[in-house]
Amino acid sequence: MKKLLGAACALMMMASCANQEPAAPTVPAYGWTGWGENTTEETLKADFESWKNHGLVGVCLNVGMDTEKAKIGAKVAHELGMEFHAWAPSMIQNGCDSTWYTVNRYGESAFNKEKRAYVEYYSTLDPHNPAVVQFMVDKYSALADIPEVDYVQFDYIRYADVILSEGLWDKYKGKIDHEWRDAEGHVHEYPGADYCYCDDCCADFLAKTGIDIKAKIAEGVDPSTIQEWAQFRCDNVTNLVNKVVEAIHAKGKKVSADVFPGPKSHAVKMVRQEWNKWNVDMFLPMNYNDFYLKPASWLYEITKEEVESTDKPILSGLFICKEWKRKLELDDPEDSGLVPSEIGEAISGAMKAGAAGICLFTPNDMTEEHWAEFDKAIHQKY
Repeated sequence: MKKLLGAACALMMMASCANQEPAAPTVPAYGWTGWGENTTEETLKADFESWKNHGLVGVCLNVGMDTEKAKIGAKVAHELGMEFHAWAPSMIQNGCDSTWYTVNRYGESAFNKEKRAYVEYYSTLDPHNPAVVQFMVDKYSALADIPEVDYVQFDYIRYADVILSEGLWDKYKGKIDHEWRDAEGHVHEYPGADYCYCDDCCADFLAKTGIDIKAKIAEGVDPSTIQEWAQFRCDNVTNLVNKVVEAIHAKGKKVSADVFPGPKSHAVKMVRQEWNKWNVDMFLPMNYNDFYLKPASWLYEITKEEVESTDKPILSGLFICKEWKRKLELDDPEDSGLVPSEIGEAISGAMKAGAAGICLFTPNDMTEEHWAEFDKAIHQKY
């Protein structure tokens, strides 16, 4: 009888364990993804469902300023119980009035695709221009009007990279006319990507500071040594951001923002993003360690700086290397990223530094080996 009772208890325990739900992840994880030529509601559902099964709780879908795409993505995400961020690049726009575009130190407008910094798609708008500000308010407000959109997400809400991340120097060295680093180790700004020197920006800066920036350049002064001029551009971006955020918040929606790492160590110097002054609700710093020639352990260091710079949640962005078995053979640094063996260290570092979670760029690049390490990492306690 005791043996029968013991066997019955064992069977009951086994059945109970079989019916238990898997342990919930301890790390909130999100994913960035684009809208491709073949994207449909069905393909989004398949992707989102797959990622949810791997533990992702939210998706950031690049819909541009297209409200119909945002409606579809938001609907699919909510049907699966996932948070939805309508991701829309900001200052990279085509087809706008020619006066809306930034002008570099050489006097070249980003309206002219042959004069754009680094790549043809860097058609950067001027955040100081009131018409640009209103354009952004209108476009992002339309995304916020969609009931199922949880967050409107900013991207490229900055100037062009006046300093590229070091991992990209060799790739774009043919696009610039100077060495980035001088003999003393100082990293120079690239005049062709130093924006904006339009008449309105220069006149407003003169009125605010008494400094004629063009006259200083004519005198041989390096404008990158004039702190007020750098701050003026940072303030232009901050003012734009906060005006758009105010409009979105008025509609009862939240705002997230993809930003450069830092902000002081990188974002401020590289793209004029002093994002610790922004009134957004969540930051997703693009902590792509390979772009900065840093190991995965850098995620702790950089995330700690970010967490200490703001009281808003930080989701540390991780760049995934899809062809990781061939990583050392890949010529393009933008094909680099985290290999499976680095996933645990990257997530651990970010979480121990105080991140509220992580975001993958992109889940589509995750291999089975990546997912296996990811599953272990997001169930750990940090």
